[in-house]
Amino acid sequence: MAQVELNNDPVEEVKADKRKPIGLLLKKIVKNPGALIGLILVTATVVCALFAPLIAPYSPSEANLGSRLMEPSFIDETGTSTYFLGGDQLGRDLLSRIIYGAQISLMVGVFGVLLAMTIGVIFGLLAGYVGKWLDDIIMRIADIQLAFPFILFAIIIMAVFGGGLWMIILVLGLTNWVGFARLIRSEVLSIKELDYIQAARAVGNTPFSVVTKHILPNVASSILVLSTMMVAEFILLEAALTFLGLGIDPSIPSWGGMLADSRNYISSAWWTATFPGVAIMLTVLGFNLLGDWLRDELDPNTK
Repeated sequence: MAQVELNNDPVEEVKADKRKPIGLLLKKIVKNPGALIGLILVTATVVCALFAPLIAPYSPSEANLGSRLMEPSFIDETGTSTYFLGGDQLGRDLLSRIIYGAQISLMVGVFGVLLAMTIGVIFGLLAGYVGKWLDDIIMRIADIQLAFPFILFAIIIMAVFGGGLWMIILVLGLTNWVGFARLIRSEVLSIKELDYIQAARAVGNTPFSVVTKHILPNVASSILVLSTMMVAEFILLEAALTFLGLGIDPSIPSWGGMLADSRNYISSAWWTATFPGVAIMLTVLGFNLLGDWLRDELDPNTK
């Protein structure tokens, strides 16, 4: 009889299991042009943020009045490389400042969303699972939050406590948790009535155990999709606040700050406003494309 060799190596099985989901995910992204473009744009922004000191050709704060408002060019009169995207009003390299500005945008987007997500998910779980008077209180607070203008709230907070990176993150997190709370609440209201949740209660699981082990994993996909798209929104909001003078310190390179500095030079030096604006547009586009793909991929109704 022919002998059949069996591979019972558990290590190889674990490696195969780990490779398979990543490979399937990459194949799905490659097959979707929008998702692939979004992944490339987001990856480029992350690489710029993480490796800015290695990628940027100059220091973002290095001023050279001889290069003030220099036009974008690859070769100068001496035949050496110069400012590829031009110089700003102080003669600083615009490309280097855009690369370093990715750090601020990603920090605000990621940490702001983490704060908003934490608050919103906790309130959403409490409102949906406990319900009754607690649901009414949380939802009325959410209604008040939605009715209060964001810019007015930001101006008040910045005027009282000052600006800065972490203050922007705090303001964005405290004013945008409502989206997470309302989404999670609506899903919990439907999930908690399902049979397996009732069975988990019947066998004696505590409410905390039911929420963390059975409900939260089932709403994780919705949290992921909303988080991805909200990162793009936070990047835009940070740029808007900094443009209005309510955000990042002017000494720190940020895309919104570069737009604010270029207001008086748009007609004479178009590149000072164009390239930071393009950086914001491409980054936001990347996160939105990824968010759209995740929504379509994780939504069971589209299967």
